[in-house]
Amino acid sequence: MFMRKLSILIFALLAGCSSLTDLKQDISERMFGPELANPPTPLTEIKPTMTAKVVWSASIGKAEGYSYTPAVDGNAIFTASTNGEITRFDLASGKQVWRINAGETISGGVGAGENLVLVGSNEGMVLAFDQNGKSLWKAKVSSEVLSAPKIANGVVVVRSGDSRIYGLSAVDGKRKWVYERATPALVLRSNAGVALADGAAYVGFAGGKMVAIKADDGRLLWEASVALPKGVTEIERIADITSLPVVEGRMVYAAAFQGRVAAVDRTNGRVTWTSDLSSYNGLGVDYSRLYVAGGDGTIYSLDNGSGKSYWKQDKLLYRQVSAPVPVSGTVAVGDLEGYVHFLSTDDGSFVARIQTNNSPVMAQPIMLGDSRLLVQTAGGGVYIISLSPK
Repeated sequence: MFMRKLSILIFALLAGCSSLTDLKQDISERMFGPELANPPTPLTEIKPTMTAKVVWSASIGKAEGYSYTPAVDGNAIFTASTNGEITRFDLASGKQVWRINAGETISGGVGAGENLVLVGSNEGMVLAFDQNGKSLWKAKVSSEVLSAPKIANGVVVVRSGDSRIYGLSAVDGKRKWVYERATPALVLRSNAGVALADGAAYVGFAGGKMVAIKADDGRLLWEASVALPKGVTEIERIADITSLPVVEGRMVYAAAFQGRVAAVDRTNGRVTWTSDLSSYNGLGVDYSRLYVAGGDGTIYSLDNGSGKSYWKQDKLLYRQVSAPVPVSGTVAVGDLEGYVHFLSTDDGSFVARIQTNNSPVMAQPIMLGDSRLLVQTAGGGVYIISLSPK
C-alpha cells in the first residue's frame, strides 16, 4: 500500500525509542494506526446517478515506491516510471507518440511547458527534454527530486528532498537562485512540490510554514504559519505540510499533518481563516468550496471564504485516499485498491465509482476540462476517465 510506503527522514534519534526501527514503527502507528486495528473500510454498494467510464488507458512502468504525477501540455500527456522511461501520449486518442529512457531512476512526477519536459532523479539530477523527446540539459541539485519540476517564464523551479527550492534557467539548466531554510529535527519525507501562479512559487515546509517566493529571482515575498507544532515529543510536534498548496483567485490554501487547513491571502501572506483538520494527502478547490482529504480518509467540504464546514464523508476510512479533485459537479478521490470515487459537491454522497487496475491511485489526479479526469496508478496504469449524467 503506497501511502504506508511514505518514508521517514530522520535527522536525530529521539528519546523514548530504543532503536530507529522502534521510532519508525511509532510514527507509522501514529499516522496510519496499527495494521490490523485499522484495515481499509470495505466498500458498500452505491446507487450511481452519474456514469464514469474509461475513455482510454495505457500501461507504463510501475512506481516501485515513488509517487508520480503525469503532466498535461496542450494535447500531450507525459508520464514517468521508476525504470527511467518517459512516455508521451496523445491526449485525445491515447496513442503513444514516443517513449524514451532518461538513463536515471526517476523519483518524481513530470513537469511540462514552454516546449520542455522535465523530470528529477533519485541522485538529484534534473533532466530536460524537448517535447519530441530530445535531451537538452541536465542539472544537479542537492538531493533526490521527489516532485515534479515546474516551469514559468523561462525558470524551472525544483524542490529537492532536503527541502531546498532551486530556480534553474530553462535554456541550459544553470542555477539562478536557491532558497533554503532551517528544518526541525524530525520531518516527514513527502512528494509535495511547488505550486506556481502569477510569477510566484508557493511552497509548504516542515513545521507548518508556507512561503511565497518570486519565481524569477528567488526573493521571499512572505511567510505564513499554517500550523504550529504542539506536544511534548518530536513525534507529537510534527506539523509538516506534506501536500501541494492549491491556488484559487487571490487565495492559496494549504494543509498540515497533525495541524490545520489554512487560507492565505496571496497579496500579503495574511492567514484569513484556519480549520483544525489534519491532512497529508492534500486539497482540492473549486470556485466556492475547498475539499480536504483528512488523515484517516474522511473527505471534508469547507467554504472557500470562511472555512465553514458543509459536509464530511467518512465511508472511505483508512483507504489511503488521494487528493480530492473537483470534476463535473463532483469531487473525485482515488484509493489504495485503484477505485476512483465521485462524491456530490452538495452533500458528499457517492454518485459514481469506477475501478482501474487494483493498485493505488497516485496522490494527485488531474482534472481535464469539465468532465474528465487523468489518473496514474502505482501498478503502472494511466487512465482518462469521463463522467456524465446517468
